[in-house]
Amino acid sequence: MKKPVYMDYAATTPVDPSVAEEMVKYLTPDGIFGNPASRSHAFGWQAEAAVESARRQVASLIHADPREIVWTSGATESDNLAIKGAVAGRTDVHVITSSIEHKAVLDTCKWLEKHGVDVTWLSPDPEGRISADQVLSELRENTVLVSLMLVNNELGCVTDVAEIGQLLRERGILFHVDAAQAPGKMPVDVSQMPVDLMALSGHKVYGPKGVGALYVRRSPDVRIEAQIHGGGHERGMRSGTLPTHQIVGMGKAFSLVQENLEAEIANLESLRESFLVGLEGLEGVSFNGSRDHRVPGILNLSFDGIEAESLMLGLRELAVSSGSACASATIEPSYVLRGIGLSDDQAHRALRFSFGRFTTTEDIAFASSQIVDVVSRLRAVR
Repeated sequence: MKKPVYMDYAATTPVDPSVAEEMVKYLTPDGIFGNPASRSHAFGWQAEAAVESARRQVASLIHADPREIVWTSGATESDNLAIKGAVAGRTDVHVITSSIEHKAVLDTCKWLEKHGVDVTWLSPDPEGRISADQVLSELRENTVLVSLMLVNNELGCVTDVAEIGQLLRERGILFHVDAAQAPGKMPVDVSQMPVDLMALSGHKVYGPKGVGALYVRRSPDVRIEAQIHGGGHERGMRSGTLPTHQIVGMGKAFSLVQENLEAEIANLESLRESFLVGLEGLEGVSFNGSRDHRVPGILNLSFDGIEAESLMLGLRELAVSSGSACASATIEPSYVLRGIGLSDDQAHRALRFSFGRFTTTEDIAFASSQIVDVVSRLRAVR
């Protein structure tokens, strides 16, 4: 059976073959399978060395100190650890976030609300961006944390983290950033971004699923309370036996991104341009999100008069989505698209197209021609 052309890289990426090859070395009896926490023999020492090497690789990509990288099971856990960990034990506190964050942040902040934390939900502009002025206008004496994503997973728009972070740093307010969608699509440099906590994911950058990291700034020192207990791993911030093979995979994936970042960004820009050129003959196509402040690999488009669900049924030879993978089982219109001002009808006509390292120019040509054909056919029978 022929596989559809994959255009859903924002949901997950295939593991790079060189990453998979590296991971296998840490699984079997003839490999480095020991527990990294076993400090009494060579099996544990070798596993620990591999974990620390991967920690350096992840830190290097974002220009951090390796000691600032805490391993987790993924960006969702990293978001939970950062937000809950920063607020834990405090009373009468205020948190700021936006209405179009990833569910890992939205649901965590809603949980905080149920437990007495005052949360302000900022509304983005029509391009999906939150400004520094918006954040500044909502700060209070008891504001302890602001949580905003670097790259929106449905729109691909980029938040001005550097400017917002600077005004928060000056006021001693913690800044948490979900950066799961950023590595590989744009430079990420915490030495230039005054960020205190940053969530990272392995499977968005050609690494394995089930592993992620939380950057926790050391200077000025950021303290968060552990949310998982049982052994005091990761300097007491996240207990649990470390999955050496997954961590090695994430480290290798991040090192590949660092080696090829400029070329990868240029390739994504070229693919994006080719895709849009292929759709030029199609009328009634609306662009959702920012045209200027965005990453190249994610596009969100609405097609006048065509329901996204009908369009996806017609595009069976393409793997695309109508929004976040976390919400794809629902028939509700995207809360992100409604958040930037689209009506329910407009939101129901939108599809997200995302491509990456293994997308070819032939894939792009095929995808754009399929979209033109299917949209034209569906409009003709209305």
